[in-house]
Amino acid sequence: MKRRDVLIGSGSLAAVAAGVAYAGLKQMGSASDYDAITAATRAPLPKLPEMRDLIRYATLAPNGHNTQPWLFRASENRIDILPDFTRRTPVVDPDDHHLFVSLGCAAENLALASAARGRPGTAAFDPAEGGSIAFDIAAGQPLISPLFNAIPRRQSTRAEFDGRPVSAATLQALVKAAAMPGVDCIVLTDLPQINRVRDLIVEGNSAQMADELFMRELKSWLRFNPRQAAKTGDGLYTSTSGSPAMPDWLGPRAFDQFVTSKSENDKYAAQLRSSSGIAVFVGAKEDREHWTFVGRSCQRFALQATALGLKHAFVNQPVEVPKLRPELAALIGIPGRRPDIVMRFGHGPEMAFSARRPATILS
Repeated sequence: MKRRDVLIGSGSLAAVAAGVAYAGLKQMGSASDYDAITAATRAPLPKLPEMRDLIRYATLAPNGHNTQPWLFRASENRIDILPDFTRRTPVVDPDDHHLFVSLGCAAENLALASAARGRPGTAAFDPAEGGSIAFDIAAGQPLISPLFNAIPRRQSTRAEFDGRPVSAATLQALVKAAAMPGVDCIVLTDLPQINRVRDLIVEGNSAQMADELFMRELKSWLRFNPRQAAKTGDGLYTSTSGSPAMPDWLGPRAFDQFVTSKSENDKYAAQLRSSSGIAVFVGAKEDREHWTFVGRSCQRFALQATALGLKHAFVNQPVEVPKLRPELAALIGIPGRRPDIVMRFGHGPEMAFSARRPATILS
């Protein structure tokens, strides 16, 4: 669910990566082996799925820093999605906002997958245990939607898009898919408005990169090569942003040397210029329940975009840096409310998929 790209593949860094010794390349693991692992996690859902199959589809949801901050509890006709606070990111997400948005994204995947296999259900927020989502399953006719089919293909594409506009009909389909009680979805396609959001993204990125604690937390979730990413099954694998793979020992050093506020800001500016539009999601209330609603809404938008051949990526700096939220709220016409998620969208390339850990299923 996070937008953190960390494109460290500048020309200088690419030259460093090209000079890595053969022994270092072996230590990094195989990109094809990594792709096979991620493909297995995104395999088609069986016609007669077990609970663990439905849960696997739930885990393909976006989530902050790819920490996968969820636990599952399954019974005969119910799956609970619980927060895993051991995998929170307290610097970038001190109130667990992104964590609960991630749970909502997972709940939407679960609802779509269960309905597609003739087991429709209802998801409801449960304030117990710090807040969780209870999904009660019933029996019914299979309902296979384009959004369900898009689940294994959806990815946060951390790259430049091609700048092509999208049609009015496409925008209408995206907004319709995202419609959910308790959430407003505001779409911006006007260039001056996009440029104003871009300026907030750059300002927020500059503030975050000047924060030593933020950078330390971010770096702890970076995975610099296929072996490392496959072994942990989590985190931000830099190749998903188009950056070169590097050995464990070199990646953090190269990150410290080559990732600067200017390089990142230039990258974000280029990415915004290449995007067809920006979607901002705003919950009616500032609480954990509505954050899960926001997650379901933005996931439906992302899946509809995928079904229509579009790509998307999160650019959440203006909502992560508190002082920027009022300006963003005023820009999108909701003064006094807290914007929750910022997503850019457009036509773009397919990148490597992020890894997933085996789901933790409680008894």
